[in-house]
Amino acid sequence: MNNIKSVFSIKDLENLSGIKAHTIRIWEKRYNVLEPMRTDTNIRVYDLSSLQKLLNITLLHNYGYKISKISKLPTERIPQMVREIISEKSVKNHAINAFKMAMMNFDQTLFFNTYNSLLSEKSFKSIFYEVFIPLMQELGFLWQTDTITPAHEHFITYLIKQKLLINTEKVQILEPTKTDKIFILYLPMNEIHELGLMYLNYEIISNGYKTIFLGESVPIDSLKDIHTYFDNLVFVTYMTIEPDKEAINDYLKKVNEEVIMTHNSEFWVLGKMTEHIDEKMHKNIKIFKSIPEVVNYL
Repeated sequence: MNNIKSVFSIKDLENLSGIKAHTIRIWEKRYNVLEPMRTDTNIRVYDLSSLQKLLNITLLHNYGYKISKISKLPTERIPQMVREIISEKSVKNHAINAFKMAMMNFDQTLFFNTYNSLLSEKSFKSIFYEVFIPLMQELGFLWQTDTITPAHEHFITYLIKQKLLINTEKVQILEPTKTDKIFILYLPMNEIHELGLMYLNYEIISNGYKTIFLGESVPIDSLKDIHTYFDNLVFVTYMTIEPDKEAINDYLKKVNEEVIMTHNSEFWVLGKMTEHIDEKMHKNIKIFKSIPEVVNYL
């Protein structure tokens, strides 16, 4: 059975395109750019081709084309124009839209074609910062508004992880050039959002350090065990949803007492939940606001 989401509400289109529902309705009524279907209760719904068309129209509109001019173009001409005008200025938005369509259709081929096209002009680091990070930020919003399902998010995240693993392997084959620190990267228990941590692992290795990547849901006792094998450790964690805001300060206190202070290690933390950290309680813990901040600090 085909369970790909193929029908969208006008609110879905707003969330995916960034064009307000009110504006979409005006474009429909005045310029006939989309042809919605109607439910039995007369509610507008749209198919995948309408979504694709709107994303292309949005790019052209953002590039300076008036909707009155776009509306007069033959349907097949719109994607042609998008391909013709792709430039450094618009490639980011075009790629993000292409990745969105790949996600909505569970289309691996479109994902790989879009990625390879970017890679012909940009480095992997540039693609990650300029396209993948904004894309993942948008996906969080789309998931919260029920525009996409967890299956969509897992699908696109897995493909991005594949690219991260391939590029990480390329730098892992080189011997570390810096030996003053060893980085231990992990996620706390019940934290499973490891994409940001995986990219940090790539960046730290690229900067010449040895890393030990432990992955998701690591108990504190496992962190203590690492001291048996290595000195001069820097623990790095990424807190997106866990520990929650009620538990985070107690968690950091326990890590500090059982892992950091007993072995004079460093502890770096970043992620959404850091906004709930009482910095006065944890003066020996380094809090970062973003991945670029960590990279610049290395």
